[in-house]
Amino acid sequence: MSMTIYVANIPANASQQDVELLFSPYGTIESIKLITDAETGQPAGYGFVEMDDEAAGNAIKGLADSEFRGQTLQVNQARGRSTDR
Repeated sequence: MSMTIYVANIPANASQQDVELLFSPYGTIESIKLITDAETGQPAGYGFVEMDDEAAGNAIKGLADSEFRGQTLQVNQARGRSTDR
């Protein structure tokens, strides 16, 4: 099984490769999606990393509240979008 990790507070100058290097010590990365602002195309400061459950759990523990390029990352298990309003 795999788990999707939500990563917030990613510095604007961080590339997908930078995020890959950050997470790769914890295990094999299945996918990385960095979100951009639809209007400006600029980085939105968050993204998603998909890894197997064990690697994802280790990455969350190891990277939550860690500093990356001068910013404190928020790293936790992604939750599905709620359709309740």
